[in-house]
Amino acid sequence: MLKGIDPVISPELLKILSEMGHGDEILLADGNYPAQGAVKNMSLVTRADGVGIPKLLNAIMKLFPLDTFLDYNVVLMLPEKGVPQIWEEYEKILNDSGEIVKIKKVPRFAFYDLASKSYAVVASGERALYANIILRKGVI
Repeated sequence: MLKGIDPVISPELLKILSEMGHGDEILLADGNYPAQGAVKNMSLVTRADGVGIPKLLNAIMKLFPLDTFLDYNVVLMLPEKGVPQIWEEYEKILNDSGEIVKIKKVPRFAFYDLASKSYAVVASGERALYANIILRKGVI
């Protein structure tokens, strides 16, 4: 156990976050996302079963700097219609993090393409639809 680390951050996830370099991306995948096939290196898929993405995002943002050098540092998957309610939670968590947040919203298949290049995937237990989110790591 460590002080100040939220218990939703597993030792494996903490290791992944620490190993990521500037520009690397991590996908927080909802429970419906095909996480095992999302990245090329299967060893970088970690499980967070039973944990919703807002809890994970809140814990991660206490440790994770966002990249400010590109047009975006957060990517969301656009549904075919409407706006997912969970995005309101994400925006609050991200804005409360103190980071400069630049959100890009892309259609499903463009999201899959971006996600396939992620350094790692966290397969969560999130049940909300279109709850997937990609974070791009910055520098401290």
